[in-house]
Amino acid sequence: MSDKLSDYQFSLPPELIASRPAERREDSRMLVLERRSGKIEHRRFVDFPDFIRPTDLLVLNDSKVIPARLHDVSGKIEILLLEKKDDLHWIAMVNPGKKMRSGACVQVAGTKASVLEIMDDGTRLLEFESPPDLENHGEMPIPPYFQRRSDDQDKERYQTVYSREPGSVAAPTAGLHFTSDILESIPHDFLTLHVGAGTFRPVKSEDLTEHKMHREHYTLPEHTAHRINETRASGGRIFVVGTTTSRVLESQYNSPLTQASGSTEIFIRPPHAFRHTDALLTNFHLPCSTLLMLVSALSTRDLILSAYEEAVREKYRFFSYGDCMLIL
Repeated sequence: MSDKLSDYQFSLPPELIASRPAERREDSRMLVLERRSGKIEHRRFVDFPDFIRPTDLLVLNDSKVIPARLHDVSGKIEILLLEKKDDLHWIAMVNPGKKMRSGACVQVAGTKASVLEIMDDGTRLLEFESPPDLENHGEMPIPPYFQRRSDDQDKERYQTVYSREPGSVAAPTAGLHFTSDILESIPHDFLTLHVGAGTFRPVKSEDLTEHKMHREHYTLPEHTAHRINETRASGGRIFVVGTTTSRVLESQYNSPLTQASGSTEIFIRPPHAFRHTDALLTNFHLPCSTLLMLVSALSTRDLILSAYEEAVREKYRFFSYGDCMLIL
């Protein structure tokens, strides 16, 4: 294990960062890592159902991405809505911050927004005169490393086919590979975690014990908890889709699981002992990110970094619109 940020660094050629999705969702490649033996296989995502037994259960995050990125009428101020307090009040990131000091007002999203408060982390509490019209003025909040504005393709592809609970400002990207047909062929159920600001914020401290995760809201439904318990009792495995789903399950300290809702700030890194995650489908993550630390906890840091080196050699596509990795 390591609590040093620099130990989670790796080299990635810029051309391997996927800024556009594959032509079809299911066209992604899939690196399969057997964490006990260290064996690596190179497969396609269409092979994913082959790894699922009838007694297993797939658990997915059904949060829906909202068009949370706004630009004021001048086009000079960008607002990323992070957390809805009520219809008129949102926590938001703003850029540039010097134009959005306390009391500042801007015309945006068909209404006017005022800065009520600047939070300790630099985010703003905004008050709108009327609810912001996200449908007509909002943009999909695609990651900054795409180095482009979102477009009509992102409205469909930066969203899972099973999304249904609005609230995320980033996609739970491990689920982007699924088609409805593939999902229907596998025993599955859902929980919800609304992906928030933590997705965008880098770890700034070399000492990981000093890093604090952002709070994200979740719901674990009773029927999902019940099916997980049944699966475990019958000897089946829990296949978790995405780090967001894993964070919800690993935030539950009781066993068997029960219905739960609330928020989590869990920071999963080695030597975390997973309680409710037997296998994980995930994308390839940024260097020095908390997501890379989470997958390292499920396997080992050395094995994950070795697998990433293999993925680079084989020219896998990285990050949100990239290929995926199945850790068994």
